Amino acid sequence: MAAAKKPATRRKTAKPEPAPCPGCDGNGEITETVRVGARKGRPTGDQQAGLCLTCWGTGQAPTD
Repeated sequence: MAAAKKPATRRKTAKPEPAPCPGCDGNGEITETVRVGARKGRPTGDQQAGLCLTCWGTGQAPTD
């Protein structure tokens, strides 16, 4: 008598890694120059960290 065939098993494929955000290079934060002054906003030598508005801090490129 022939042996019964086993059903083929499904292989799970890993989801591809999302691409890093082009605006923040995958960090989720960007640096902004600090500006002072009421009218012209003179830039100073200082910088501050800010949330990337392209990916909202996730570091992944938007898919939509």
